[in-house]
Amino acid sequence: MGLGVANSAQAADVPARQLTNEDLGNLLRGLGLKPVIEESRYDFQFKAMHKEEEWELSMSAVISQNGKSIWVMAWLDELPQSANDVSRLALLRLLSENDRLGNGKFFAYIASNRRFVMQRVINNENLSAQEFRTILEDLGFSVAETYPAWNSANWKPSGAPATESAASNESSTKASPQRRAVNSAANESKFQQNRTN
Repeated sequence: MGLGVANSAQAADVPARQLTNEDLGNLLRGLGLKPVIEESRYDFQFKAMHKEEEWELSMSAVISQNGKSIWVMAWLDELPQSANDVSRLALLRLLSENDRLGNGKFFAYIASNRRFVMQRVINNENLSAQEFRTILEDLGFSVAETYPAWNSANWKPSGAPATESAASNESSTKASPQRRAVNSAANESKFQQNRTN
């Protein structure tokens, strides 16, 4: 019994292994992904399943500046260009989804490229490839599940009649998002940030 206590005390003294930026790239490649590094962020495509439908998602992973966490993001729709196309009710619905997502996932808006993301912040401690794959699958499942909320094509201006909005929301929930070529934000512009070079 004393030996077990000593081993657990020694284990507590061993610092948790943190992935470096290079380790993160190797982990992603080890999962069969093809990450492209942009500064310190890895951008990649990930296929997720939801109700027997395949979703090809544009994702990114980046280690925090202090190295203690990893931010994993799934890129979603761009904010509509016209303020008239942005329903306040739709934005409130998106925020209310944050409460339901759980497991550290939440919606956010990246102002530099006008895109919504679903992201999750995870501890950068002793992370295995299988654990990371599970995190990506969970994030992908949540992206697909919340499609009616973040798909800006479903948004109605706040002046739209309530019955029309309710009917539209119901039909968009039932409609298969698989009809889109890629169930995520368009690849060509999502990673573009304000560059000076």
